[in-house]
Amino acid sequence: MNWLQGKTGWALLAVAALAFPLFAQNNYLISVATQAFIMAIAALGLNLITGYTGQFNLAHGAFMAVGAYTVGILTVDHHVPFWIAFLAAGLTTAVLGFFIGLLSLRLRGHYFSIFTLCVSYIMFLLIEKWESLTHGPVGIMGIPAPTGIGPLQFGTPLAQYYLVLAFLVLGLWIMARIVRSLLGRSFMAVRNSDDLAEALGIDLMRTKTLSFVLSVVYAGFAGALYAGQVRFLGPDLASEAVTFDLVMFVLVGGIGTLLGPLLGTFLVTWLTQSLQFLQDYRMVVFGPVLIALIIFLPDGIVGTWLKRRAQRADAAQAAKAAPTGAVTQEAKSNA
Repeated sequence: MNWLQGKTGWALLAVAALAFPLFAQNNYLISVATQAFIMAIAALGLNLITGYTGQFNLAHGAFMAVGAYTVGILTVDHHVPFWIAFLAAGLTTAVLGFFIGLLSLRLRGHYFSIFTLCVSYIMFLLIEKWESLTHGPVGIMGIPAPTGIGPLQFGTPLAQYYLVLAFLVLGLWIMARIVRSLLGRSFMAVRNSDDLAEALGIDLMRTKTLSFVLSVVYAGFAGALYAGQVRFLGPDLASEAVTFDLVMFVLVGGIGTLLGPLLGTFLVTWLTQSLQFLQDYRMVVFGPVLIALIIFLPDGIVGTWLKRRAQRADAAQAAKAAPTGAVTQEAKSNA
């Protein structure tokens, strides 16, 4: 995996993503890849609050549903242009995330996770029961595709693929800037120890709330893209199963890494697609594979690789320092 280091590795990944439609056999595979990109955007957001800030949010999928339903309601019921509805989805999830964050982030550890799980279930019930707004169990149908921007049109699966890929690249670039900045270091300080972070002068509540809002904005925009790509929404999008899928993507790839959520999303998505021929029995195969992965790679694929690379670097540095230390000790003895 050394070839993935630095700008060269990211450039190779970008070239592979750009060239994928040339080798895809049909539009179905392109649509699957597009949905994988959308879920990767949401997984990046979950990784920020969970991997970098240490707050295990179990309502992330529900915020993705909020973004999707914002686009669906505005475009279908109120005939708002798609891109205005898209921006409204991000704003709605940010405002909702701010107020929920103020309430939930006063709790720590598993109490926070349980609270967000309850929030997720409440959102699911609201979407399912508030028929006058969300259309209830029937769902929202006929959501328009993203409208064109100048000469660019997004009505075909191929065009939507490149549109979502552009948003993924933008989201990844922004996330990289965040985690490598002073703000990102504040997030990681909170993850390592609340008390230590507070002793360093970090405002815990403000830092956690900001991380929470940023993470759910990623989910909201991912949901907005999902609505424009799938064109139909149902209450199941707000179920805890979506959140657990996102958690699985992050854990498999490597929590607290930039590449991990991407790799985990793509691997799990294509593995499930490869097992479609097993129909209802595919989980019998997929389940043990996932358990084995967690047992033997507890830090995820990317996390385990980074950890082992750091261990090898430390061992090599210790080996170089050992002869020098021995010579110094011998010189002291002779003196």
